[in-house]
Amino acid sequence: MSWVERLRAAEAICRRAPSAHNTQPWRPEYRTDEITIDVDPACRLPDSDPTGRDLTLGIGAFVETCLIVSAELGLPVTVAPGPRLVPAAHRYATPFTIADIEARRVARGPYEPGYVDDAVLADLEPGIAHIPTRDLVSDLVVADRWMFGTPAVAVELRDWLRLSPRHPRYHLDGLTDRALSLSRIEARVLSAALRAYPVTRRLGLPALLAASGRGLLRYDGSVLVLLAADDDRISAGRRLLRTWLALARHGLAVHPLSQLIDCPTTAGRLAERVAGQPLAVFRVGRPRVAPVRSARRGEQPPDAPARRL
Repeated sequence: MSWVERLRAAEAICRRAPSAHNTQPWRPEYRTDEITIDVDPACRLPDSDPTGRDLTLGIGAFVETCLIVSAELGLPVTVAPGPRLVPAAHRYATPFTIADIEARRVARGPYEPGYVDDAVLADLEPGIAHIPTRDLVSDLVVADRWMFGTPAVAVELRDWLRLSPRHPRYHLDGLTDRALSLSRIEARVLSAALRAYPVTRRLGLPALLAASGRGLLRYDGSVLVLLAADDDRISAGRRLLRTWLALARHGLAVHPLSQLIDCPTTAGRLAERVAGQPLAVFRVGRPRVAPVRSARRGEQPPDAPARRL
């Protein structure tokens, strides 16, 4: 079996890479002696991610995941422009493993109070800024109000929400009620509000939803920001994944807050605060409740009957 075939057989593990709204935008094309990572146009977010920042970061995270998987499988693989995975003289040097990929979680529920230790921050790659959570409370309300109050962005979010197990794509992609840490009632209310968005928007839905998230950062905790460096966004996405895997090794989960960058008002303030160009912003901490495993295409649903071999 060639290295391409062996890595293709492990595609389900590679798909554990993170992506905005869990769109999983990567589309690997398997060739004789290379793998080209294309973008699935159906998984773009043209309204909430018009510059393709989150899209490219997600592709970079997928590339890094493929390299980590290939290293554990003993396959000498590297990345080339495209991006493409091509043969290399040696295996990819990485401290991370498939177990790290499987263990990584996004947790959107409450966290235990406490800042990220300096020792943990020192274990991360350069280009990470730290902000206390309370410093961003009012900005997050502004960003949430912008997100829910911008029709195209809100509708795009609605299309990637899976707020009931009855949703046909509940076990495939998108953001489920469990991944969002919503109770059954909260999920039903949000679903109904977004289905009737033109009406509920006029009735003040954006302000209501923004206010409901006001308490998310009202504790002594940490928000980390990935800053742009000299590398391209594919490389930045690889850095982002390595950062999240390193945090997971310390028992820490992350919660992306991309709206702080997407909203023009808060994006400018965030850039001034960190004295750089933010590419990703995320809350970090120890979840009070164990986060669920997010859905991925190509995986067997947890409640599906075992396949007979």
